[in-house]
Amino acid sequence: MAAFEFVALDPSGRQKKGVLEADTARQVRSQLREKGLTPLNVEAVISKHKPSNSFSLSFTRNRSLSSADLSLITRQIATLVQASLPIEESLKAVAEQSEKDWIKSMMLAVRSRVVEGHTLADALQEFPGSFDHLYCSMVAAGEKSGHLAKVLQRLADYTEKAQYLKNKISVALIYPAFLVFVALGVVSFLLSYVVPMVVEQFTSMNADLPILTIIIIALSEFIKNWGLLVVIGSVAGVFLFKFMLRSTSRRTVWHRILLNLPFIGKVSRGLNSARFARTLSIMAASGVPLLEGLKISADVMTNLVMRKAVFSASVMVREGASLRKSLGETGYFPPMMLHMIASGENSGELEQMLERTADHQDQDFETLVTISLGLFEPIMILIMGMLVLLIVLAILLPIFQLNTLVSG
Repeated sequence: MAAFEFVALDPSGRQKKGVLEADTARQVRSQLREKGLTPLNVEAVISKHKPSNSFSLSFTRNRSLSSADLSLITRQIATLVQASLPIEESLKAVAEQSEKDWIKSMMLAVRSRVVEGHTLADALQEFPGSFDHLYCSMVAAGEKSGHLAKVLQRLADYTEKAQYLKNKISVALIYPAFLVFVALGVVSFLLSYVVPMVVEQFTSMNADLPILTIIIIALSEFIKNWGLLVVIGSVAGVFLFKFMLRSTSRRTVWHRILLNLPFIGKVSRGLNSARFARTLSIMAASGVPLLEGLKISADVMTNLVMRKAVFSASVMVREGASLRKSLGETGYFPPMMLHMIASGENSGELEQMLERTADHQDQDFETLVTISLGLFEPIMILIMGMLVLLIVLAILLPIFQLNTLVSG
């Protein structure tokens, strides 16, 4: 049976939307008429044709699930499968549980593919925006090994950890970003409005002004005349930079530069190493061959230089080299991670060592972010105080100078 989305009119003339399962669209229309509804549009959820400009219920296959929704769906399926419920019944239960219509439609579409005889991994691949290559590969491995519930539980844990780290970084950056915004606003206001009104009294007297006052006046004039253009130019520069990074070659160069920067390079290597280690750990636990696991793990890395390095390492592994030696040749992975991988290879516990390595890298990153943000706040307050002090001195120095002349 396939899933169909419909639009129908109830006896009062109001429009109703929903999803029904049937073999054909004709059966759906019959079901609607039996319920006292007048069908207006019935369409299969998985639609191969391109959507037209007119109103259409064709499902957007590239629409992406949020991390929270993906984790919830994955854990629900894992729980139901672990309870020995058939996969098609599990998918139907998850669809009925969902409060979002488009997610319900997607899960029913996945179920219809499974009922037709496709594997769950193949059915999920119909929606690449929600289920990426890593997700589908792990589901496929779980189905082949007979440990689908365990694999899905690991996938849910992986998604939740990634979402937790992302949320923690976002929350931690809110206050520093607000602090920077306020500091720039205060300094801009002082230079644009306060300084010109106060200093105008001194310039009209044609008196010799201190060098600090002259510099502040020049800066104030620049902000008044060119400040808006500078802001527009900065925004345009950001968009232009992002546009240029669409090129793979330029993005590779930029990622190489990031890796060589003193602080940012360490953060980038740590994040990508943790993501690589955790993904490879899950792949190893799911029974995926090491070479295939390396390829999939490399795909989840955001830094193209490190991704290419992992591909090179996979070639060495295929030729017989150890994983530790192959990754060590790249020069991008931390020594602690390499030692733990070597220990895992020697003891046969590579999966556990990779997971510990990922946890260690995540902890290092969280510590680094906490310390950096803890230092950023007092430094930002100090810089803001110094700027305000310079502005105040630029205003007071001419007053002191006039008082001295009057006293003399």
